[in-house]
Amino acid sequence: MSDQIVPPVAAQLWSLHEDAAKDLLGVLERVAEIGYTAVEPISLYGHAPSAVRAALDRLGLGVCSMHVPFPSGEDAPAILDACQELGVETLVWSLEPEEFGTLDGVLAGARRINRAAANAAARGMRIAYHNHFAEFVNVFGGRRAYDILLAELDPAVVVELDTYWVAVAGLDPVPVASGLGDRLEFTHLKDGPATGMDDYMVPFGEGTVDVAAVARANPAVRWSIVEADRSHQDMYGLLRACYDFLVGAGLATGRRPVHTGGAS
Repeated sequence: MSDQIVPPVAAQLWSLHEDAAKDLLGVLERVAEIGYTAVEPISLYGHAPSAVRAALDRLGLGVCSMHVPFPSGEDAPAILDACQELGVETLVWSLEPEEFGTLDGVLAGARRINRAAANAAARGMRIAYHNHFAEFVNVFGGRRAYDILLAELDPAVVVELDTYWVAVAGLDPVPVASGLGDRLEFTHLKDGPATGMDDYMVPFGEGTVDVAAVARANPAVRWSIVEADRSHQDMYGLLRACYDFLVGAGLATGRRPVHTGGAS
């Protein structure tokens, strides 16, 4: 990747949510064994944040960010308390697809996110916005809903771009990622047919997304996050194959070296 700083690779734990609901700490051990440097949790499955933090420290895993509802309502203190105890710096969430059905819905969503950003900032934390594909399909006055949303958000709100859902919307995720500039700090990487929300994911390089080009698209990215919403394959094997693809090609850094066997 020439002079570009190569980001570390993390695993989105939604990929393993069924196992995590039964044995979160066991899942963390297996993710660490693959070589991932960090995780992006979606839940603690009833565990105390301090207990999960202790397990992460023991395994040498970081928390790159956490998917958790925007702390903008009466539940904001509890959300922020748990994230603070876990050591989360960036809280990530999405608006619902129906909120992109009207311009007023987009603007109301932006106001809610901005309230969350102010609440998080008071605790020394940040908010990141994670997209699906309605943001790119819906257009108002010639502008995509996603562009309107980002323009309305506090500049302190950063971006986690799910590059797969951009492809599902019919766009090339490479120019979308590059066009976000320094605001893009996290990318979700996955591969598959890019036909809809019920897609089954495959190892990188076996689907329709040019994951390597996406991974190179924006030098501002701080974390490359592997996610597979569902797959016909064993999920741990899939996560290992995706890790090997990224680290073996020098597109991400991990804790386990990958030997490609080719001449350098």
